[in-house]
Amino acid sequence: MSAAVNRGLRQATRALRLHPTTSSVSCTRSALRPLSTSILKNAAAPSAALAATRARTFSTMASLQQSVNTATPSPSAGTGYDPEIADIANYVHNYKIDSELAFDTARYVFLDTLGCGLEALRFKECTKLLGPVVPGTVVPNGTKVPGTPFQLDPVNGAFNIGAMIRWLDYNDCWLAAEWGHPSDNLGAILAVADWITRTNKAGGNLAGGKIFTIRDVLEAMIKAHEIQGCLALLNSYNKVGLDHVVLVKVASTAVISKMLGLNEKQTADAITQAWVDGQSLRTYRHSPNTMSRKSWAAGDACQRAVNLALKVLKGETGIPTVLSAPTWGFYDVLFKGKKFEFQRPYGSYVMENVLFKVSYPAEFHSQTAVEAAEKIHHQLKEMGKSAADIKAVTCRTHEACIRIIDKQFKPMDNFADRDHCIQYMAATMLVFGRLTAGDYVDGSEAATSPLVEDLRKRIKCVEDPQFTKDYHDPALRTISNGLTVELNDGTVLPEVVVEAPLGHRLRREEAKPHIMAKYKRHLEPHYPAEKVQQLIELGQDAAKLEAMAVDEYVDLYVVEKSKFVE
Repeated sequence: MSAAVNRGLRQATRALRLHPTTSSVSCTRSALRPLSTSILKNAAAPSAALAATRARTFSTMASLQQSVNTATPSPSAGTGYDPEIADIANYVHNYKIDSELAFDTARYVFLDTLGCGLEALRFKECTKLLGPVVPGTVVPNGTKVPGTPFQLDPVNGAFNIGAMIRWLDYNDCWLAAEWGHPSDNLGAILAVADWITRTNKAGGNLAGGKIFTIRDVLEAMIKAHEIQGCLALLNSYNKVGLDHVVLVKVASTAVISKMLGLNEKQTADAITQAWVDGQSLRTYRHSPNTMSRKSWAAGDACQRAVNLALKVLKGETGIPTVLSAPTWGFYDVLFKGKKFEFQRPYGSYVMENVLFKVSYPAEFHSQTAVEAAEKIHHQLKEMGKSAADIKAVTCRTHEACIRIIDKQFKPMDNFADRDHCIQYMAATMLVFGRLTAGDYVDGSEAATSPLVEDLRKRIKCVEDPQFTKDYHDPALRTISNGLTVELNDGTVLPEVVVEAPLGHRLRREEAKPHIMAKYKRHLEPHYPAEKVQQLIELGQDAAKLEAMAVDEYVDLYVVEKSKFVE
C-alpha cells in the first residue's frame, strides 16, 4: 500500500475511534432486530412454539435472557432446546440473505478457496492423505474432488476437499476472541451439494430432488461463515484448549442439514450432535507438538459434520440441552462453566467483513508484519544494505499475535512451526524479499538459511494495547503490526506500520484483482491455458456462475491423470 493510502487508512481508523457508534449498515440493521425468546420443542414435528419462532425474528442474544442461576430442566419433561441451538437452526431455515455485498464477497471467497485447494495438491504431505479409504473405490454419483480423479462418498469427499482447502493456511480468515477460517466449511458444503445433485440427476430423490446451483452454495457459505464467525466474536475456545475447528463442525452441520432436506427440528438435533461430539485439542498447533494435523483438522471437522447430519437423516435424535446440562453439558465439561456470549444476531456480517489472504501464505496475525517487512526489504536495497546489516527488529503488535505466533527462540522443526512463527515469516521476507509456501518446507532455501535463523532470534514482539483494542473493535477489526529496524551502524529506520492487510474489508476493492491473480496462479499448474481462461471468465461472470449446476461446475475441475496425485 502506498504511503498516501496508508495515511488515509490511519485517518479513517482514527475517525472511527473518535466515533465509536459508527458501524456498518449491517450492524445497525442487526441491532434493531427484536430478541427471540422461543426455542425448539422436543417433538417429532414442528410445534406451535416452533411456528411462533418462525413468525418472529430470531436472535443469538436469546441465550443471554436466561438466568445463569436457573436450573436446567430434564429433556424428558418436554424441555426445549438450548436457545443457542434453536437460534442457529432458526437462522439456517428462516433467514433470507439479501446482501449483495455478501454474495459478491462469497463469490471471491469461493474462487479463492478452490484455488488454495488446488495449490495444496502440489505438496505430497497433503496428497498422501487424499483419495478413497480403500484404494480404487469409486462411488457412483459421488462427490468429485477438484484437481483429482477421485469420486467419493460425501463423508470422505468432505474430508478430501476440506483438507486441501486448509493445507497451506492460505484461504480466508476471521479474527476475533477466537480465530479461524470460515471457508473451511466449503469442504462439507461442496461435497454434499455435488453428491445430492449428481444423485438426483441420476434419478434419485435426495432432499426432494434438489438440483443445487452455485448460488445455493454461496448462500450456504454465507450462513456457515456467519455461524462460525458469530460464535467466535466473544468466545475464546483456544483459552480452554479447544481447537477452533469445533466451529467448522457446528457451522457445517447446520447448513448441510438443511441442504439434506432436514426440517428445523432435525437440524437442531444435528447441531446438538456436533456439540456433543469429541472436540479436537489444540495440542497439534503448539510447541512442542506442532505438526501437520493442523493442516487437515478442518477436513476432519467437515467429515464429522456430514457424518452426523446423515445420521440424523436416518432418524437419530438430538440432545436438547447439550450445552447447558449441569455437570455433563458442554459448558460445564469444556468451557469452565461459562455460557457463550454474543455480540450480534446472525445475518451476513461475517462474510461481508471476512479477511482474504492475498499476498502471502502466512498465518493472518502476521500478514501486516510481512507486508511491512517487504517495504523494509526494498528500503534497505535502496540504501545499499541488506538483512545482514540488521542488528535488531522490534515488532509492535496485538495480543493475539503474541499468544499464537510469537516464537522468537523456539526451534523451527517443521513446516507447521515455520508458518506459525512471525519471526520466521518476517525474517524470510527481510532476507529474500519474498514469502511463499515453499519457504516453509524442510530443506528449502529459507529453512536452511543461517541468516534467516539468526535474524528471527533478533525480532522481538511487544504488545501495543491500542492495536489489541482495534483488533477487537467491530468497526475496525484491524490486524496492526509495526516494524522498527536498528542497523549494525546504529541507524534506526522509521517504523513501518501496516494496520489492515490487503485482504481486509477496508482494502477490498484494491484486493480483488490480486485475488483473481492468485486464483489464476493456482489454476495454471493443473490445467491448460484455455481451461484456465475459461474458469477465470466464468468466475467473473456472477450471473452465469451462480446459475450453473454444482456438478457441471465441479466437472470443470476434474483431472483424470494428475501429475500431483497418485
